Amino acid sequence: MERASVITEKYLQYLRAERNYSFHTVRAYRVDITEFFSFLAQRYPAAKLTDCDRLILRDYFVFLQERRLKRSSVVRKIAAVRSLFKYQVQEGVVSANPFRHLATPKTDKKIPVFLSEEEIRSLFALPEILLRDRAMLELLYCGGIRIEELVGLTIPDIDFISGTMRVWGKGNKERVVPVGDQCLGVVREYIAGRRGKSSGGAALFINKSGERISVRGARKALHRWFAIAQFNKKVSPHTLRHSFATHLLDRGCDLRSVQEMLGHKSLATTQIYTHVTAASLKKVYDKAHPRA
Repeated sequence: MERASVITEKYLQYLRAERNYSFHTVRAYRVDITEFFSFLAQRYPAAKLTDCDRLILRDYFVFLQERRLKRSSVVRKIAAVRSLFKYQVQEGVVSANPFRHLATPKTDKKIPVFLSEEEIRSLFALPEILLRDRAMLELLYCGGIRIEELVGLTIPDIDFISGTMRVWGKGNKERVVPVGDQCLGVVREYIAGRRGKSSGGAALFINKSGERISVRGARKALHRWFAIAQFNKKVSPHTLRHSFATHLLDRGCDLRSVQEMLGHKSLATTQIYTHVTAASLKKVYDKAHPRA
């Protein structure tokens, strides 16, 4: 059998080239798969990938549990190894995936943190927000996009005529998201004010040096305004995405449309927001109904 490092590199190259996985995802998979091979070397030094069966994998599950890792970390590590075996089957190295018919732990679905409509209004009412940062906040909330998608936007991605923006999501998949007039007005004003300052090509959002702003730089800029707003909950750029989905559903938008706008592969991922709206309705019911 090829050395573990060679197998790992071939697989990671497949994730980058064929699956269009992000740099961060590939880096996490590298760590998880390297740890799995270390486990095999310690517990089963003579074992090859073709020798891995349900008993070895169950032992690996126990090994992860004994490390007292977070449940989400355990699930991610198992998913990485399961994906590796799926790839090995595809390449004809392994005849059958040993994960087949093997029960694996699932993550507990937590109701996402979101801002109420009143809290959103209070955020956008802050008078001192810089125009660039206001434009970023508007697009995050009005389009429900991820922070990585936000910093990847170019000026041509914003279509002021149709009121939409083109977004490149996970797996480099393109989607078109509607954007409201108020948001577009702020973005247009920001673009007009930064002409001649950019050295980042067509990048929409730039830093003080005129280059495309990084994810880290965008987070830092936006967290400043979250702190000033003094919310009584932990808020991040992703909270605006959660708020976007929740408010659309609260106001009657259908789940399929929200799924498409968020760029979710599975409707099951979007359904977490139905729990949010159900919880919201329950609070209203308890407060309003005389016999609640």
